[in-house]
Amino acid sequence: MTSATVYDLATKDLDPPLAVVDLAAFDANAEDLRRRAAGKPIRVVSKSVRCRALLERVLAMPGFEGLMCYSLAEAIWHVEQGTTDDIVVAYPTADHEALRRLAASDEARAAITIMVDSPSHLDLVDAALGHGHPEIRVCLELDASWRPLPGVHVGTRRSPVFTPKQASTFAEQIVARPGFRLVGVMAYEGQIAGLGDAAGRRVNQAVIGWMQRRSAAELNRRRGEAVRAVEAVTPLEFVNGGGTGSIESTGADAVVTEIAAGSGLIGPTLFDGYSRFHPRPAALFALPVVRRPTRKIATLFSGGYIASGPTGPSRQPQPYLPTGLKLLGFEGAGEVQTPVTGRAARTLKLGDRVWLRHAKAGELAERFTHYHLIQGDQVERTVPTYRGEHQNFG
Repeated sequence: MTSATVYDLATKDLDPPLAVVDLAAFDANAEDLRRRAAGKPIRVVSKSVRCRALLERVLAMPGFEGLMCYSLAEAIWHVEQGTTDDIVVAYPTADHEALRRLAASDEARAAITIMVDSPSHLDLVDAALGHGHPEIRVCLELDASWRPLPGVHVGTRRSPVFTPKQASTFAEQIVARPGFRLVGVMAYEGQIAGLGDAAGRRVNQAVIGWMQRRSAAELNRRRGEAVRAVEAVTPLEFVNGGGTGSIESTGADAVVTEIAAGSGLIGPTLFDGYSRFHPRPAALFALPVVRRPTRKIATLFSGGYIASGPTGPSRQPQPYLPTGLKLLGFEGAGEVQTPVTGRAARTLKLGDRVWLRHAKAGELAERFTHYHLIQGDQVERTVPTYRGEHQNFG
């Protein structure tokens, strides 16, 4: 029995568009992440999942400890739902209402650590809560980009704190401010974790691999110096680094105590281009065939689920099953229709399903209110995504 038949059989009583998560693939991906982490705990990146039932599932597995949320409001919601009592918010917040909710809850303040990278973030919290507010746990973000030459920046644009001296100075400022407790340091190496080294032409692969090796070596040295400089100011509870694509190099850094990962659980198309690991596609969505404009083309309903990031073909969803389908370059994946062509298109009939994969891990959950969790050829249960729980964290 082919995989397409398994998914079709499991969802035969459901009308597409619909989304499924293959639990065997999800669990296998989780085990592979744990293996790659080599004993260091993995903090689960919630934005790559955006489904509370799946987050609870992976947090119950050995090797996974705590969440990394992308929004303070999201983190508070998880505390209220009892998902976990250990959350780092990976991005600074300007949400005054969420800060007031955080300050008003002993449970939330004990569980949640917010991200800061400048005294202005401390000023913003003071402005939202007033002076004399309860103690807020904070994590200092160290910029993990690679800057091999003056004016050359390789990586994501994040924190202005780059050098060990800048980290030490900011740590001193945090410790001197009433109402804040510095408990962690985070450095996200996006140029390693989020960039595949086995995609495109061989020359591009070679350049990316060379860059990532040089960047990892530089970061491990600088991060170690920065962490030691901060620890000279105050003890730390954790040092977080990484992402699905850099688990090995991040875990090799002795100062890192935990690794962030999430996309590897889902296995989206952007993670097909890595030489170090190969996650199984776990999340799929099905679209029905609604037109046959020519013998060689089948048109699917809806499907324009374009991923964030630099626009281009890599951000489009990709046909997965049946094999032998591709999008049309002129139309791509559209708001209300998505034509596909290829050998398999000739045999598709109205009402047949085509299974596709999203380019990124978590953004599919913004398109569907529910995931149908597949075990073998059965729907084990149907669970709400964030959207299905009426949660939208921006």
